[in-house]
Amino acid sequence: MYKIATLNKISPKGLERFSKQYTITDKLEEVDAILVRSQDMHSMDLPANLLAIARAGAGVNNIPVDLCSQKGIVVFNTPGANANAVKELVLSSILMSARNVSSAIAWAKTITNDVSKTVEKNKSQFAGHEIKGKVLGVIGLGAIGVMVANAAEALEMRVIGYDPYMSIQSAHELNSTINVYESLDLLLPLCDYITIHVPFMENTKEMINEKRFSIMKDGVCLLNFSRDQIVNEEDLLKALESGKVRKYITDFPSEKMLCVDQAICIPHLGASTKESEENCARMAVDQLMDFLENGNITNSVNFPNCSLGVITSKNRIAILNKNVPAILGKITGILADMNINISDLNNRSKGDLAYTLIDIDSEIDEDELKKALGVNGIISARVIR
Repeated sequence: MYKIATLNKISPKGLERFSKQYTITDKLEEVDAILVRSQDMHSMDLPANLLAIARAGAGVNNIPVDLCSQKGIVVFNTPGANANAVKELVLSSILMSARNVSSAIAWAKTITNDVSKTVEKNKSQFAGHEIKGKVLGVIGLGAIGVMVANAAEALEMRVIGYDPYMSIQSAHELNSTINVYESLDLLLPLCDYITIHVPFMENTKEMINEKRFSIMKDGVCLLNFSRDQIVNEEDLLKALESGKVRKYITDFPSEKMLCVDQAICIPHLGASTKESEENCARMAVDQLMDFLENGNITNSVNFPNCSLGVITSKNRIAILNKNVPAILGKITGILADMNINISDLNNRSKGDLAYTLIDIDSEIDEDELKKALGVNGIISARVIR
């Protein structure tokens, strides 16, 4: 029986996918895995038996990923599951900005009498423009960025993109008419609208800064549905004050941005749809079950994707290890010394970490195996039957 904890409300559409082998519990010290959405886990004492954390969403800033890696805890996310929800909000935000909708609605609510006459007299102050033919720059062409780019092109915008790490799948899904630039600094001066869809990492922190604002068109509209730390806020405030940036639309409000008229602050609604929450929950649960029952890893942010399919052998050994020279030889040598024959093996690496799945056709004592694998470079091991 596997024990699962949920730190936030998880869609029943996801939880109902758990088989009878699983039980949901509030006793964190007993759990094998955790399902989480937005709760901050950085100050949490991670249970000793914890094998995995699944984030029902894309970002994992609320999870202590480095600590999890050290402890041999696999952290999953659900890339693409909320992509359509975010795409629709981005498109609505572009249209809202172009037509000054939010400002116009706020003004209309101040009218106290003679509504028709007042509207006709004052509506010109909110005149906007159409997005047809305008240039949209999409920074980050992952699951969300590709959907935004393709949909904006369908609305007859001219779309260009930038992503130095674009996957083969994204390249295949992106409309062939969309130009992808090799340099962000070449893309920015061309754009009437810029939308950001990159993860927050050290190399994306404050990637939109004073230097980048200086090469943008005057009156550009900037949309940020990734993370607030990707944009330098002080530089942004100056750009908004000078008119370099006409509108800033963000899904991550800050105290300063809430006070700026040219900023449209959305209260983190990107993935807040019933459909998105269901999709994320389903994907998170499916990935957890495949990992716990078969040892397979799909969509982990700290360990590599690795699979041997559904277990058909007598036992499967799952080993989390550091990506160091000769470690695989050590593992297979230890098994040979234990007189264990390997029927199938898959080893994958990701940065400094690696994962090894080994199918064997004999019984094995898990405690004896863990003791034998207690060598430098091995983080953890378990036997799946």
